[in-house]
Amino acid sequence: MAPVHQLSFGDILLYGAGFWLVIKIARRIFLRSAQGTKLNGPPRDSWFFGVSRKIARATDGGLPYQEWAAQYGPVFQIPIAFGGRRTILCDPKAVNHFYSMERSVYVKSKLGRAVIANLFGRGLLWAEGESHKRQRKALTPAFSNAAIRRLTSVFFDSSYKLKAHWDATLDNTPDVVSRLDSIGIAGFSHDFRALDGEYSAVAAAFDSLSFEGTGILSNLVLLLGTQLPFLANFPTSRNRIMGNLRKTMSVIADELLEKMRREKNSHVTDETSDRSVIGLLLKAQDDDAELHMNEAEVLAQNVLLLAGYETTSSGYFWALIELAKLSEKQAKLREEIVQFGATDPTWDQLVSNLPYLDAVVLEILRLHPPVGATTREALVDDVVPIGEAITTASGDVVDSIAVAKGSLLTVSIRCMNRSEVFWGPNAKEFEPERWLTLNDDPLRAKEIQGHRHLITFLDGPRTCLGKSFALAEFKAVLLVLIKNFTFEFPGGRETEIGTHRAIIPRPKVVGQPGANVPMTVRRVD
Repeated sequence: MAPVHQLSFGDILLYGAGFWLVIKIARRIFLRSAQGTKLNGPPRDSWFFGVSRKIARATDGGLPYQEWAAQYGPVFQIPIAFGGRRTILCDPKAVNHFYSMERSVYVKSKLGRAVIANLFGRGLLWAEGESHKRQRKALTPAFSNAAIRRLTSVFFDSSYKLKAHWDATLDNTPDVVSRLDSIGIAGFSHDFRALDGEYSAVAAAFDSLSFEGTGILSNLVLLLGTQLPFLANFPTSRNRIMGNLRKTMSVIADELLEKMRREKNSHVTDETSDRSVIGLLLKAQDDDAELHMNEAEVLAQNVLLLAGYETTSSGYFWALIELAKLSEKQAKLREEIVQFGATDPTWDQLVSNLPYLDAVVLEILRLHPPVGATTREALVDDVVPIGEAITTASGDVVDSIAVAKGSLLTVSIRCMNRSEVFWGPNAKEFEPERWLTLNDDPLRAKEIQGHRHLITFLDGPRTCLGKSFALAEFKAVLLVLIKNFTFEFPGGRETEIGTHRAIIPRPKVVGQPGANVPMTVRRVD
């Protein structure tokens, strides 16, 4: 009798993945005739990858979409892995519809939710439907205008802490790589103390989240992940790094929750806890409250740490870079800040009384959105209206398209934010002045909904809950730094700046390793 072959766990996993892939491909072929309106688009580079490699290799992630929109119309389809197709929306009317229907029609894909669950847990970013609605409603009071007013002084305190740090080390010409502690204090009642020279596990985890040099397997998982959701759990170097980040943030969230419990039991609180976003939320919710969030949901809100800690710091890095390139605009901003007076502005004054500061921040958010695209899966069949008629693959001219359940749709935020079609011939240039005349200019950007005609914060029911928080912090940081320091490139304003690939893209000097941009920093005379 022939010996019985024993299957290893790896064999079982491989065969299972192969069987799943065959079923997936067969299902795609069977349903291909019911994929909604067939649209024109670029040819596929390969059946295995589609055009994913071209998008991944682009220095400007929005540029391929702009080129395809110019050739095929503002709504088109691109080939993706394993013979699939994805619909791309670059039409304002279609984009507005897409965001308005999030949560009810367009939801995150299985892969997207698996990645979020692995990294952050099942909190607001992961939730869909009624769960998202409940969690968002519970969090909203902590991000109200009244709450941000209370937190504005925290933003300034942390900004002056950074100023003092630079004052003490100015003779060494520091690189602009420091992060602020304000999101740790304001969001988590936790001071990371990175500026005090102490080791920050969170800062170290974020610094390790580079997508450059991660190896062939990690990049293959990234390219094929949209079609193979189980790859989010595959033990690649990138997935391991993201898992370590989640563990680090969970430790901080655990410490916070325990601290809040002790304070509740002892009736002792401190000023930092009272002004904490999470502190405000926890103190506002009783165990029997209608919108009560369970312990797992509270811990999963550590996504706030990523959203604030990393995206805002990336934003002011880009702001200092753009202002270093154009010293005249840096001087113009400093003049407005100095004329405002010696006292720090209130939140209301940050919003209304510093128009050029507002313009600079908006221009950075337009040019350098921390998240480059939104991809969702259709939960049900839908019809998407289009403002500019397009020609379908069959030659029909239409002003709407049918989207079948299960279809993938993408809005390229970088494309919409940087397109000459919407922002004029200087769309890719840093020009804060455009925001001072936008209401009078005949730009198509005004067709786009969202915060000030930008979709950097998304729109609709999933618009960024913390945008007022982020804007106030961004403005406070930039005001203190520009008021007290001047910024230049050691190699002159012609220094070429590129993008370092990471979970949140960061600036880098082209040709140099890592996300480092050295700057000459001098005190303002």
